[in-house]
Formats: sequence, structure tokens, C-alpha cells
Amino acid sequence: MTAPATALSQITAHIAQLQSLIASVSAPAPGAPIGGSRFAAELAGATAPAAAATAGSATAGSATGAVTGADVVAEAKTYLGVPYVWGGESRSGIDCSGLVQASYHKLGIDLPRIAADQAHEGTEVPSLAQAQPGDLLTFGNPAYHIAIYLGDNKLIESPEPGKTVHITDVYQKPTSIRRILPSAAAATGSTAATAGVPAQQLTAAGLSSSVAAFADQFAAAEAKHRLPRGLLAAMAQQESGGNVRAVSPAGAQGLMQLMPSTAAGLGVNAFDPDQAINAAATIMSGNLSRFGSVPLALAAYNAGSGAVQQYGGIPPYAETQNYVHRITAMLASGA
Repeated sequence: MTAPATALSQITAHIAQLQSLIASVSAPAPGAPIGGSRFAAELAGATAPAAAATAGSATAGSATGAVTGADVVAEAKTYLGVPYVWGGESRSGIDCSGLVQASYHKLGIDLPRIAADQAHEGTEVPSLAQAQPGDLLTFGNPAYHIAIYLGDNKLIESPEPGKTVHITDVYQKPTSIRRILPSAAAATGSTAATAGVPAQQLTAAGLSSSVAAFADQFAAAEAKHRLPRGLLAAMAQQESGGNVRAVSPAGAQGLMQLMPSTAAGLGVNAFDPDQAINAAATIMSGNLSRFGSVPLALAAYNAGSGAVQQYGGIPPYAETQNYVHRITAMLASGA
């Protein structure tokens, strides 16, 4: 009879708790919520304290006071052994930027989805010697890969197809190191992500003066759509060399070489440089969200999204591969 007696006592205690809650609703304290809403809130608190204690904030600002780098590392380690899946965001498959986003999101800190954007979050750490657990290690400019630093020259990453989330030594010098904690709320929207590239720097990087003439428009569109700085100028150099009246043998038009059907679908005039730049920025923003990296987004701009999906990466077209290589090389050189 011990088990039934125990069960009965638990039920009785729970009924008493509910009665106490109902009684408190009938005589609320000054300033307290009243009626069924208060009862529901207190009942939820009584029956699910664990959920209330662990639910993450929707914004970084309310989370950073308690979250530490060790917390980020611990969460990331829960993905150990999960296979790399490009664009994956779950424990059945995840990519490098997905691991970063998921680990921070669990702790109430929201980061962008792709590595190129994550690389501009937080504050810059000058060197690996000054890095702390939880910092982000980025590779490439714009970033094509990102990992979480563990300390002691170790990182955790989801590296590439055929591999799983694992811990390894820092195998090459990071392009940058970003600290999200403890000031993540103040660091979102880093000026490095939106500052744009001045015309002098564009021409110094080997772009034509015709392209550099639109430096302000490129910068504004990149800031609006959170694109890597210099991306649109490098694209314009490859697309038209800065010729706003250019027409390709295939019929692509203007500074950013928009096909007439694409321009019509976006409601823009391909020969108007301002409209063309913003249209290209819109397309690239969508490509980045869809494919997760600058090279793949560029490949989709050049060859179409369908081709990238068909081949699971940059299509084996010489034109597209050269296009992606030349633009990413310009970006790496500082264009």
C-alpha cells in the first residue's frame, strides 16, 4: 500500500497547491495581474519551473549578463558527432555557421545565419593569444568558414561534407577573431559590416574608375542588405567594367548585367545604375540566405540558382568558376 498512499499524498498536495493559487487570485496584491491570466501565469510557474529557468531571451542584451564563453563551448559540444550538412541547422545535420548560430541562440543570443555576416558581429580580438573560449574564429574575407574557439589552441567546428562536428587544433591563422560576449547587444551591426569601401580604395584595388564612381551607391546597398563590403563593386567590375549601357551577347543589361526578365520581375530599369545596384544587392542577399556562402551566392548570380542546386555547389562551368574566383580574389585583396 506504500505506492498508492504516496500517489494519493502527491495528488492531495497538488490540489492544495491549486487551491492556494486560486485563493491568491481572488485577493491580488496591489499592482499584480488579476483574474485567469494571473492564475495561468502562476500555475505555469508552479508546474514548469525548469522551462522558465532555461528559456532563452529573444535578444542578446538580456542574455549576456549571465552567459559565459564556457556556456557557449558547452552548448557547442552537444553537437559533437553530428554530420556536416550544407545549410543544415539541426542535430541530424549542421554546417559551420549553423553550429555557431544554434549554439548562441540556445543561450538567448541571436546571430546572423551565414559565416560572412557572423564575421562582422561582436568586437575584434587582435590575436589568438588574446582569444577566449566562445570567441568566433573566421577564415577568409569574406568568411567562408567559421568555428568556435575552445581555448588552449583548440576549436570546435563543422568542417565539410563527409565529416562531423569535432574538436581540433587551430590549424591555420584565422582571418579574424570576433568576441560576442559580454557585449553582444552593443556589437550587433558592426560598423565594419556596413562602412562600405571608398572610391580611392576601390581604384587602388584594381577596379576601374567607372566602377569606383558608384562607391557610395555600392556602400549604401551593402549596408541595407548586410552584404560583405566591396562585394557589389567587384561584381560590377566583372559584369560590365563599369559600363552602365553594356549589353552582353546573351542579352544581360547594364552595370550589373541583369537579364531583362530579371529586371522586369524586380520592377527595375537595368540601365539605371542606382536601380541596378539595388537589384543586384537584393538578389545577392537572397542567394546568401539560400546558399550560405559568398562563392555559392556568386555562382547562383552568374549561372542561376537551379544550377547551384543541381550540382550541389559551384557548377562545372568555366565561366562561372572564373567569375567566382575573380570576385573572391578581389575581395581577399581588399576590393
